[in-house]
Amino acid sequence: MRELEFRKVKEHKKEVLPLLLLGDEQESMIDRYLERGDLFTLASGDELVGVAVVTDEGGGVLELQNIAVAQRRQRKGYGTTLLRHVLAHYQNKAGRMILGTGDFPKMIDFYQKCGFERTHVIPDFFLRYDHPMYEDGILLRDKVYMVKELR
Repeated sequence: MRELEFRKVKEHKKEVLPLLLLGDEQESMIDRYLERGDLFTLASGDELVGVAVVTDEGGGVLELQNIAVAQRRQRKGYGTTLLRHVLAHYQNKAGRMILGTGDFPKMIDFYQKCGFERTHVIPDFFLRYDHPMYEDGILLRDKVYMVKELR
């Protein structure tokens, strides 16, 4: 990996919408959390390779709303690097971080390797989107919630 640069972006957050749409395919859903969330970017040289959005849900709970890596940079460690940076940023600033993801083995494994544990499932969550969503040819239906203690 080339020299990596992490940034916390406060303005013009929609400029990274193409990457955000890789993590959450419906813009109206992104609009629900983007402006109230902290947006982190990861760049390699001049190339933006990853983004993450975290919201404060109150009571010491943060939620990872979106994390995405440019398609040509996926499965090369950038997502893990970005998530570890985000977790380190919030270490001891909140009690826990939660996230919801599709019930897809590769994603569940990714988050478990980063220290998250499954808590519960919301059946048919992704069927509420305005179009069917697929991951490696599998229709996403259920949303799996996971948690990681930060203290």
